[in-house]
This record gives sequence, C-alpha cells and structure tokens, in this order.
Amino acid sequence: MEKLKIGHKYQIHSYKHNGQIYKAWDEATLLNFDFKKGVLVFANNCTTVTEKNGHTWQTKEPAILFFFLHKWYNIIGQYKNKGICYYCNMASPIVIEENTIKYIDYDLDVKVFANGSFKVVDKNEYNYHKNKFKYPKEIDYIIKNQLNNLINEIRNKDEYFRNSEIEKWVKYYIYLENNKKIKKN
Repeated sequence: MEKLKIGHKYQIHSYKHNGQIYKAWDEATLLNFDFKKGVLVFANNCTTVTEKNGHTWQTKEPAILFFFLHKWYNIIGQYKNKGICYYCNMASPIVIEENTIKYIDYDLDVKVFANGSFKVVDKNEYNYHKNKFKYPKEIDYIIKNQLNNLINEIRNKDEYFRNSEIEKWVKYYIYLENNKKIKKN
C-alpha cells in the first residue's frame, strides 16, 4: 500500500468481479487511518461520480466513508438535512494504488435510514452478477457471512453507525478543508 497522507485527496474506483470499472468518484479526502483496526476514514462533499456508461452526477451532501482492509463491505455516512443516513456496499477489502481507492462491488447494499431502520437492496442484481460472472462459492459464502456481520453492527449501533461519529468526522473534514483554503490565501 502506498504512503498515506491525512488531508490528501484520493479517487475512488469501484469495479465489478470481471475487472471492469463500475463507478468512479473524483475525490475523497483522507481523514484518518488505523491499521490496527484495518479502517481508513475519508470524506467528500458534492463530488462528481462517473458511471460505467459515462453518465456523471454529483453527490449532494457531506459523506464520511469507512473503507476496510479486512471487511467485505464499506460504509458511507451521509449527512443529510433529514438526519444521518448510511449506505453500505458489500465489497471486497480495498487496495490503494496510484492515489486511488479500489474495490470490487458485490451489488448487495444496505440502506440505513435516519430513524435507524434498514433495508437490504439489490438482491436481484447480486444473483444476476453471481451467475453472469460465476462467483466462486467462497465469494458467495464470504458475502453472505459479511452481510450478517454488517447487519449485526447496524442493529448494535456499532462505532461506524453512531451519528456522533459521523458528526465528529464531518467537523474534522470541514476543519481540514478550511485550513487548506487559508493556506492558499
């Protein structure tokens, strides 16, 4: 893994199991890394996302992104007007190469709403790609097992699902961004 620097901006590339790029985010600022826990914390706000078909759109709110070195999912805390919501992607552990966070997206997602309720989505897409790309049985087992772990973390309001954690990281992100502007002037 390349040397990481707090405050540095990285791109994010999401791939499918066949190696084709699926989505790309223009930037995410590194806020923290804890190799003991195997987690890297990033943030972005109104960043451009490019879909595999070339369609682009912008995120609408500050987001805190938790990427893991050993877990098969990532967690995005979205700082929305109606409250903090979470979007969780079942995905391979990340690698960082050439200033880019890379992972394989395995379709299944979990939406966690501001009231704490949640919903597993994209089951049909997972089954479609599982057959199309011939996911090995080991991958299918890992994804289903890790999905259960993720749901338990959501139900227990583990560290990454505490609104106070998201608020803390958003404040730190704003602090870093403001300091960059001051240094430029």
